[in-house]
Amino acid sequence: MATANVAPLAGREPGLLGQMVVVIGGSAGIGFEVARHARAEGADLIIAARDTTRLRRAAGELGARRAAAFDATDPGSLERFFAELPGPVDHVMVTAGRPRYGRLAELDYEQTRAALDEHLMLAFEVARNAPGNVRPGGSLLFMGGTGSRRPGLGRAIVSTVTVAMPALVANLALELAPIRVNLIAPGFVDTPLSAEFLGDQLEERRRQLRATLPIGRVVGPADVGALAVHVMTNTALTGATYDIDGGQQLVSSS
Repeated sequence: MATANVAPLAGREPGLLGQMVVVIGGSAGIGFEVARHARAEGADLIIAARDTTRLRRAAGELGARRAAAFDATDPGSLERFFAELPGPVDHVMVTAGRPRYGRLAELDYEQTRAALDEHLMLAFEVARNAPGNVRPGGSLLFMGGTGSRRPGLGRAIVSTVTVAMPALVANLALELAPIRVNLIAPGFVDTPLSAEFLGDQLEERRRQLRATLPIGRVVGPADVGALAVHVMTNTALTGATYDIDGGQQLVSSS
């Protein structure tokens, strides 16, 4: 299989050499970049996603050992996926799911339930399957966000998930120890999903962020991938939330 282009490592041993990293939601966007960075640090990869075609393409590009196509929000499918892993793995990163915006009058029960399933319930089910499938000292790493910590119209569901995830992760870190559990909370990240949400407003959003963020540029999926690998490799980290928004919270209420 062909592998993704990665930066050469200079003067040190790869941080994930000989370890197995599972990325659920690893076929595109942030998940793909997490997998790419883990591969660059010497990890073997198992990636999972819903879209079979996109998953197959990503697996070939990354040189993944295995790719599994299934709906991670289905508890039975998720349990089978963990049961079929080739022995205990070292790290599981979950990037599956998408934010759900809309006023309550615009969201029916199924849409609301889906939003909770894709984040909170998925985290519960991954944690339930972790003992025996993730080695002691390994890690679970989930995705949250920073952009909806403040109340706003149309943000009831996404804000609930945003606020709940750090509390869930902190509690899971105690329950699952010595498996480590952490959360990455991005602000705006320039991904295809962001482009889907913003449409023809995307370039204006990029321009605004470049002009206002303290870092002077837009956060990309590679930034999140690099942070994810750091959290995997630093064995002192557990129960914590790591913001990565380029300082967006310091200068913007949006």
